[in-house]
Amino acid sequence: MFESIGWAEILVLGIAGLFILGPERLPDAAAWLGRSIRKVRDFATGARDQLKNELGPEYDDIRKPLEDLRRLRNFDPKQMMANHLFGDDHDGTKPNGYAPQPPIPQIKPAAPPAPEKKPDFDPDAT
Repeated sequence: MFESIGWAEILVLGIAGLFILGPERLPDAAAWLGRSIRKVRDFATGARDQLKNELGPEYDDIRKPLEDLRRLRNFDPKQMMANHLFGDDHDGTKPNGYAPQPPIPQIKPAAPPAPEKKPDFDPDAT
């Protein structure tokens, strides 16, 4: 409910409430706010429970699309495409049909032959 409100915002609201209401009325206002939030939460829980009791097993059929919509709210198209293109399936193949190949054995290159003598130096060539 208050996921986007951080501690800094709550502190600013508390200080603003202290200046607006004063130290005498602030505890009563905070208690009223707490009771009101609790009542709203109880009403929502009661409505959900009543709907669940009346619908029975059909409640899950209605709830599943709503949860899918909730997941789409946090939709990141870049991450979804990366998972689709590069994510592994259970058998090791990727959704795009790519199956990883076994590693190619590494062949060590032969050491270059050691020079037996230094090449002749021609001062006129440079």
